[in-house]
Amino acid sequence: MRTLPILRRSEFDISSSRHFEVKKRLIKFYQNFINRAKSSVMASSASPSPDPTHPKHTNQLIKEQSPYLLQHAHNPVDWHPWGEEAFQLAKTEKRPIFLSVGYATCHWCHVMEHESFENEETADLMNKSFINIKVDREERPDVDRVYMAFVQATTGRGGWPMSVWLTPDLEPIYGGTYYPTKDMFQGGQLAMPAFQTVLRRIATMWVTNQEDLMKKGSDIMARLQEATSESLDSPEEASLEPGEAVAALLSCEEGLRKRFDNRLGGFGSAPKFPRPSEIEVLFHTHIWHKAQGNVAEAKQALEMATFSLSKMAAGGMYDHIGGGFHRYSVDEFWHVPHFEKMLYDGPQLVSVYVAAYQLTGNVEHAFIARGVMDYLMRDMTHPCGGLFSAEDADSLDLADGVKKEGSFYLWTKQEIEDALGGREAAELFCLAYSIKEEGNCTLSDMSDPHEEFGGKNVPIVLKPLRELAKEVGMPLAELRKTLAAQRQLLHTVRCSRPRPSLDDKVVTAWNGMAISAFAVASRALMPSTVSAGSDGHDDPSASDASPEQALFPVQGGLARQYMEAALSAARFIKKELYDETHGTLLRSYRNSPSAIPGYADDYANMICGLLDLYECGGGLEWLLMALRLQSTMDALFWDKHKGGYFSTSGADPSIKMRMKDDYDGAEPTASSVAARNLYRLSALMPASPSNEGVQLPYLADQGACTSGCSSTAPGTATTLRQGEGVQYAEQAEATLNVFSERLMDSALSLPKMCCAVHLKLKQPLRQVVVAGSLSSSQTQALLDAVHSVWVPDKTVLVLDLSDHTCVDFFQLHNPMAVSMVKDHTSKHGTVPTVFICQDFSCQAPTTDPQRVIKLLGESKTTAPKTEPITLPFTL
Repeated sequence: MRTLPILRRSEFDISSSRHFEVKKRLIKFYQNFINRAKSSVMASSASPSPDPTHPKHTNQLIKEQSPYLLQHAHNPVDWHPWGEEAFQLAKTEKRPIFLSVGYATCHWCHVMEHESFENEETADLMNKSFINIKVDREERPDVDRVYMAFVQATTGRGGWPMSVWLTPDLEPIYGGTYYPTKDMFQGGQLAMPAFQTVLRRIATMWVTNQEDLMKKGSDIMARLQEATSESLDSPEEASLEPGEAVAALLSCEEGLRKRFDNRLGGFGSAPKFPRPSEIEVLFHTHIWHKAQGNVAEAKQALEMATFSLSKMAAGGMYDHIGGGFHRYSVDEFWHVPHFEKMLYDGPQLVSVYVAAYQLTGNVEHAFIARGVMDYLMRDMTHPCGGLFSAEDADSLDLADGVKKEGSFYLWTKQEIEDALGGREAAELFCLAYSIKEEGNCTLSDMSDPHEEFGGKNVPIVLKPLRELAKEVGMPLAELRKTLAAQRQLLHTVRCSRPRPSLDDKVVTAWNGMAISAFAVASRALMPSTVSAGSDGHDDPSASDASPEQALFPVQGGLARQYMEAALSAARFIKKELYDETHGTLLRSYRNSPSAIPGYADDYANMICGLLDLYECGGGLEWLLMALRLQSTMDALFWDKHKGGYFSTSGADPSIKMRMKDDYDGAEPTASSVAARNLYRLSALMPASPSNEGVQLPYLADQGACTSGCSSTAPGTATTLRQGEGVQYAEQAEATLNVFSERLMDSALSLPKMCCAVHLKLKQPLRQVVVAGSLSSSQTQALLDAVHSVWVPDKTVLVLDLSDHTCVDFFQLHNPMAVSMVKDHTSKHGTVPTVFICQDFSCQAPTTDPQRVIKLLGESKTTAPKTEPITLPFTL
């Protein structure tokens, strides 16, 4: 039995169903009930609100840090945070628990709060019959993961808000997502019960049949535990052979090809979610096909990815006025979005847009990446460097004083004309972004099914700028500058509106993603690397601009500023959320560090970010921190019996299931990210003839890890050994092995892991040694060149012979690299130089950045060590 994957949806969402035919049958019903629910909440929103300075009610959530929990601190519901105090109260009073899980920027969480949790009658019913617990899923993904598995297993769908009823022993007995205020019928049958109906029914059953409910809760939890253990219960000898690895990689590509929308981009039907790992795996298959000489297949993979990226960027899901991406598009055109902005989306999208620029040289991809990063730096950065979590979808509409979805982002044509100086002055902008008097949210029946946006516009580019320039008789460069100036004017006007609420907590995992994106962009987007080593422009406009131009929302300037953003975020995490004594991370920060330990995804994403920061020239300290975190991650989360990483440490007894996530959704699984990290570490510190144990004081104090990591406690001084790359490679292999059945049966569910599968096939990875001082402009130019080409199968070793700590470290962990650089320097002096090596052989060293680009852009034909097997294309 295999569990349903944990689908990373942003709110209550019927698209969570794994079965598309079921989804189609349900769409009409849910659209009707959503329309009624929105009408209800808008009507209730129009009523006078209580004075926020003198709240009538205050509950236990007032003591919490989470913005989401604090939003509910003045509900009449007697909310408790997840914790022992609430659990004991439920046991003492012998009452069931009502668990509500959501997050601060979730639109439907706001709806249910307004309809039910602010309602005195509903709150009275909840308080009398239940112990009510509220959880922020971004703070406690472990709690969310367990009960979402239950909801999906019992209802076939999932999302937020999540509503689950538990026994005092925390075992689930009933659950769902959003519940309306009234019973909803279809064909004379009850299709969705009202929230009060469910409350009364469960309360009655608890009084009359408590013993039976307790037993059923235990049985359900036992079945869930059995299912989750069986879902990845691979035999001890399970392995992903090279031929099977090729099959998994290409099966994932084939699944995307079958779902590809060749008219509008993306994969599947509306609503359309950006899933960056799907784009990324196509870049990997492009490289794979290119290496095999499969020109047509390589071209098709790249075009599917870049076409989708271009369509996403043209649509309203990209915020043309302020930069950044909204969570998803409700229609097939990527036009009308669900307006919240999430940090975990932005950096991942930056990474794939930067990769698209590296592969094609199309500067439009670079502009989108910069638009996202400049938005993050301008609007989403803590004064001390960390990045905030999200901006809400809802904001106050000044016309009627009611909070509505998208109010901050929507425009009437008159508003645009007023902002730009009149009808004539605004004509070009309205033409470029399809602004209409009657509104433009009519491209699809799904764009505005509830007729909320009549007369309103979401800017969208329906005609390429090159065509528009010809149509209006204006040089393309001038058109770009004119539109950028108009966007900046509109941005200034928009800033005077009430902003959506900000979830200002700093989440470790998502900051790791941001560090990675900022660091790589700081090198890949430098002007000296424009179009170098590309596989061909996918847009003729690629040569008409360069990525350092100021075209608002792109602020302009050298990309080197993004390195400072990466370093600031890393320093924030190191100072506020990293315990150097024990080598552990905390989950989040808001005003002060939370008490919640980091999860596997926090470690995996932070390690990835720190490796990219080091490889892009951020300094050795970040590699040392990454190694320390890898040691701790192995100690806390590694399955020493079968391999792979559990999502939780198992230390919290209130978390009833210890799971290994097996679905790369909006956020990739910890194991998918970790497998790539491990391959990279194995290449940075490869095997060497000597295996003698050596203790490094400055690392031993930090508990760095080699073999036997699963039995090493965090903070324990550990002996590092030459050749520990073997252990990292073995861990990467073991991780892929434990997911081998999943990869063979459903590779499309793990696109990020399929990227790691590609690295398995490319073993050993290329080592790029950049020898020189980071203070040298020549070294900086070489690093820019190294990162100008998208080469997934490389690791970068930055070696400064004048830095004794750096030399000592690599003398122990990569002595061949140190010996090679010292030998070259003794003959040719200390000129910054690049060495490109693979499988214990190196190409001629070079000091020329263009030569570096050429060498890295050359494909080395590779083939699996066994004959490929027939592809299991059963999607």
